Amino acid sequence: MFAVIKTGGKQYVVKEGDKFSVEKLELPAGQIFLFDQVLLVDDGADTALGTPFLEKAVVKAEVVRNFKDDKILVFKKKRRKQYRRTHGHRQNLTEVVIAKIYPDKTAVPADELKFEVLTPVLAEKPETAPAPKVKAPKAPKAPAPVETKPEAKAAKAKAKAKAKAAKSAPKKPAPAKLKSPAKKPAK
Repeated sequence: MFAVIKTGGKQYVVKEGDKFSVEKLELPAGQIFLFDQVLLVDDGADTALGTPFLEKAVVKAEVVRNFKDDKILVFKKKRRKQYRRTHGHRQNLTEVVIAKIYPDKTAVPADELKFEVLTPVLAEKPETAPAPKVKAPKAPKAPAPVETKPEAKAAKAKAKAKAKAAKSAPKKPAPAKLKSPAKKPAK
């Protein structure tokens, strides 16, 4: 007998006694729990397929340990741009052992139904929740008013003309240095 379960956004084919690692579950080591997201159960003679999940099927499992996976290096590079970034990552995982596969919840002993059932936590809005606050878009800032005084404009234009004339005026040659007659050493 085997089943296909979904946890951590991934699907796993499991048999009784299988030990494997899944995305981290917030459970301590030794905790027994039930996976209720079962997609398929096959007992050899009959196959039950869910749409997308089987409502009556559950898989009983036990947490062995919580641990971090091996480090992977994430290296990014853009050629000829002098861009390189290296980051490391270690994924948090949980090792579990499959204890039993139940195609029907009614077959589960009453003392085992008390175990925690793992279902994904969906972000559901309560019916009485207030409407989300929406910020009004900010109006673009108007440019500051520029004072245009005719005297200021005339002064700027005069300064520009003077600077332009100074640049374009031919430069006077530097005065030649006169050499002083060489002094004769005293005898």
